[in-house]
Amino acid sequence: MTLVIRERRHKQALMLSLPKPHSDFPFQTHIPAVLPSPFSHVDSSPGIIKDLSDLEKLAVLGHGNGGIVYKVYHTKNRSFYALKVLRLNENGIGILEAEILKRVNSPYIVRCHAVFDNDNCSEGDIGFVMEYMEGGSLHDVLQEHHRLPEEVISVLAKRVLEGLNYLHGMHIVHRDIKPSNLLVNDKGEVKIADFGVSHVVEGKFEVSDSNAGTCAYMSPERIDPDRWGGENADEFAGDVWATGVVMLECFLGYFPLIGPGQRPDWATLMCAICFGEKLEMPEKASPEFQNFVRRCLEKNWRKRATVLELLHHPFVGRNCCCSSTGLGDYVLRGQVH
Repeated sequence: MTLVIRERRHKQALMLSLPKPHSDFPFQTHIPAVLPSPFSHVDSSPGIIKDLSDLEKLAVLGHGNGGIVYKVYHTKNRSFYALKVLRLNENGIGILEAEILKRVNSPYIVRCHAVFDNDNCSEGDIGFVMEYMEGGSLHDVLQEHHRLPEEVISVLAKRVLEGLNYLHGMHIVHRDIKPSNLLVNDKGEVKIADFGVSHVVEGKFEVSDSNAGTCAYMSPERIDPDRWGGENADEFAGDVWATGVVMLECFLGYFPLIGPGQRPDWATLMCAICFGEKLEMPEKASPEFQNFVRRCLEKNWRKRATVLELLHHPFVGRNCCCSSTGLGDYVLRGQVH
């Protein structure tokens, strides 16, 4: 499930401005902004990261998509962070991500504390100092525990949907919701990460930009716009589809849209996503969970549930009194049955 297709970034600036950045963001970059908006000021309060030289690299957390993520230690404020270093190329990949991270501020999104350009990084690099998520990713959790019980998936779904609701309210489509982009902290809180292929909605769907992200989690209208009406699609609906795939994967313990023995190549995934028969729900799943997944995995995006509808779904609401503590018990303390 690692086949990735990257979109080609346009060099011209988008005409839609995002909301203003949150005030305490130290954005240390001189790269021309993709989105026309003022830079935020550099916060001089204690603990703010002003210089990459204050960060000590401790370990490599991951590779991929033209970048490396390190676990780092800030020698002055004695805190741990994740440093994501991307190689900028002629398509400007990384610049739009920086502009997005500069503005988002939500408990459901992995926080970015600072961005540094090639005046501070190696030539042609851009560095993101991110919140360190001690529990790794949901992918790591599934690798260890294989599957999660419904009460945990319910809490997980609510957090992902709250994050998407926030992003969509800012006209941002994530376009790459998958287990490896959902990170877990030491409290068991799951947050959305990685905006490398995200998109700012301008009111018109661009078919040329639809093949961005990991194909296994793409919706039918993104893979085959002609068949599924992608030319006029609501781009936010693709994030809903991906959420449904992830939640079903958590329940089953394996990628759900193809058989356990099938190769996850492009042709197999395209056939399963765009032409596959109605997805059979696992018999042991509750009626609420089955309905939730069906509402997410509706092939016709016009009939697919919206994020707001899903936030009020009985499956999500049944654990409304629970905090992320229950999730932490399972994913961090190994209490998976």
